[in-house]
Amino acid sequence: MSDKEAKIIKIYDGSKPVEDDLYEGNMINQLAWTTVVFLLGLVFWLAIALINAENQRNALRNNLCADPVFKGEVVQSCLAVVRSRDHWWEHLWYGLTHVRPDPK
Repeated sequence: MSDKEAKIIKIYDGSKPVEDDLYEGNMINQLAWTTVVFLLGLVFWLAIALINAENQRNALRNNLCADPVFKGEVVQSCLAVVRSRDHWWEHLWYGLTHVRPDPK
């Protein structure tokens, strides 16, 4: 290689991409996205738990699962399948907006 070629290569050497940084992986970004996905999953799971609990609470309050034979008792198998409101979002909305029990 001649001196002329060496000077040209030296001039354009800084414009070459650094191949080590070309596919950079950032652990902080991975940790942040993993935390976001985990927290969204937790919120989803808690929303489902709140919907089920509010459905059963409303069924108990309205005596939808009363045992016809033994007065004052509750049929446990009924609580697993009862639908005390028309839609799931009604349970979620009621559960999120009523954090204290209603006075009787």
